[in-house]
Amino acid sequence: MRRSPGLPLLLSASLLCAATCASAAGAATPAPSPEQLAASGIHHAPHTQSGFENNDGPLAQGSIWKWRWNAFINNLPPPPANHYQFPIDHPDLPWLKANRSVTTLTWIGHASTLVQIGGLNILTDPVFSQRASPFSFVGPARRVPPGLSLAELPHIDVVLISHSHYDHLDTASVQALNQQAGGPPRFLVPLGIKQWLANKGIDNAQELDWGDRTRVAGLDFWFVPATHWSARSLSDRNNTLWGGWAVKTVPGATPSFSLYFAGDTGYSNDAKRIGAAFGCFDLALIPIGAYAPRWFMRAQHIDPQEAVKVFQDVGAKKAIGIHWGTFELTDEPLDEPPAKLAEASKAAGLADDAFTTLHHGQMIRLEGNGCLNL
Repeated sequence: MRRSPGLPLLLSASLLCAATCASAAGAATPAPSPEQLAASGIHHAPHTQSGFENNDGPLAQGSIWKWRWNAFINNLPPPPANHYQFPIDHPDLPWLKANRSVTTLTWIGHASTLVQIGGLNILTDPVFSQRASPFSFVGPARRVPPGLSLAELPHIDVVLISHSHYDHLDTASVQALNQQAGGPPRFLVPLGIKQWLANKGIDNAQELDWGDRTRVAGLDFWFVPATHWSARSLSDRNNTLWGGWAVKTVPGATPSFSLYFAGDTGYSNDAKRIGAAFGCFDLALIPIGAYAPRWFMRAQHIDPQEAVKVFQDVGAKKAIGIHWGTFELTDEPLDEPPAKLAEASKAAGLADDAFTTLHHGQMIRLEGNGCLNL
């Protein structure tokens, strides 16, 4: 059954705005109730005999052979202007490992980030291998080393997985994290991936459907919709779910902080649904790369211009562009997405520092409470 945001989405957005505008000074944006999520159009994922589906229907599928042949005959993607010499920062590792009070973000590369919120260390889509591939000898190779190695990470409390693709779910990386000193992290994953992890010897996992919430220490985690697909072989397309993550400090926490991690997504009404449900995010991690050619990639990957729309739709106060500069997955040069993002942000009238990118390994300190009294 197809669902559209319609009147419930508009009513939810109005109610949330009214609630936040009328809130007392210093009161953080409230966490959405199950009723608010449903009114915003966030329900459990549609599922048929063919597997999971997107909220707005099946993805438009172009010819992968046409895409790959065109890339081959035109020698795409072209090398970046910097000849793969991307700057790499080196954060203060002892400070990172000791930190339990400052909210930080470190971009490791592609969709892998280290986020420190409320004393917890969170990893998004950890991929530390040299290839985003089922094979060690073929497949997209890493062009830039991870900004932090597995050995340099602080003890990880939570791992967030968005979906099953090899550039987001890497076997060697999750197995290494499961064996970290001090005990394994909690793996929060989409439906269907818990069993996959169990088959790899990883038992500390919890799987969620769209709209589901779980709490780890002082943070609430919601799994939210995205427009994408899943597969790790030729026979398991859409057998496991895909999505993004919304993270908020629990009510009463000081300082409060909220995060949106989009995973992989094409542009759709999902971002509006998430914005209507949550109202605001202090920080959004939004993909900006792997978008060319648009006739093939548009359905499954946003480009920088659409990333700015997602930023606006979800009500983010600040965003960092991810999913670029690491693996050559599509036809654009590896260094093009930040330039296109800057153009799109300027065209949209955003402040210069509202939606930016980081160097590999760059750490930034983050301020919460940006979602007060909207």
